Amino acid sequence: MTKDEVRQRILDVRIVPVVRANTAELALQASQAVKEGGIPIVEITMTVPGAIEVIRQLRASAPELLVGAGTVLDAATARQCVNAGAQFLVSPGFKRSTVRFARREGVLMIAGSLTPTEVIEAWEAGSDFVKIFPCGNLGGPCYIKALKAALPQIPMIPTGGVNLTTVGPFMLAGAAALGVGGELVSASAMKCGHLEEITALARQFVEALKQVTFT
Repeated sequence: MTKDEVRQRILDVRIVPVVRANTAELALQASQAVKEGGIPIVEITMTVPGAIEVIRQLRASAPELLVGAGTVLDAATARQCVNAGAQFLVSPGFKRSTVRFARREGVLMIAGSLTPTEVIEAWEAGSDFVKIFPCGNLGGPCYIKALKAALPQIPMIPTGGVNLTTVGPFMLAGAAALGVGGELVSASAMKCGHLEEITALARQFVEALKQVTFT
C-alpha cells in the first residue's frame, strides 16, 4: 500500500483506534476485535510489551488491516517499526528527525502538536497529518474549530477527549479523522477478557460517524 493509499484509507475510515495493552497477546486480540467491528485500522503504541513483534504479526496475519505504530519518540524506533511493517507512524509530539525519517522512507507520518506554533512547525516539516494531543484538555471540538479557522489547510487528527458523544462535534469542527484510545479499546474489557465489548464499541463508532451531517 502506497503512502497516498494509506492517507486515503485514514480519510475514508476516519477513526484511528489506539491500541494500548498490558501484553502483546491482548494487543493482538484487541486489534482483531476492532477489525471485526468494522474499523480496518489500528495503531499499536510502543508502550505495549513487544509492540514491534505485534506489528509484525498483524501485518502477516491480517493483510487487510492498516497497521501503524504509535508513541514513536525517535527515528531509531521509527526505523524498527517500519522494518516490522508499520504503514504509518504516530508520535505524541513533534520531533523533526522522526518526521524527516518518515519522509525519506515514504511512510505516512502523524506528528503530535498542541499549540498553533507546534502545528505549523510539524506541518511545514512534512507531517502528513498533525495529531492534536491531548485535545480534550484544551476544549475538544472547540479547540479544533479554532485551530482550523486559522489553519484550514492542515489536516488534523484530534486525540484525547474523543468518545461516542464527541464524534460528531469533532468532525463538524473540521477534524480529518479521530484518534480514539480507551473509549474504544477498553482497558476493562481487555482485563476481563470481554473482547466482544470492543467489537461492539467499534460498531458504535462507525455508526456515529455515519450520523454526522455536514452542511
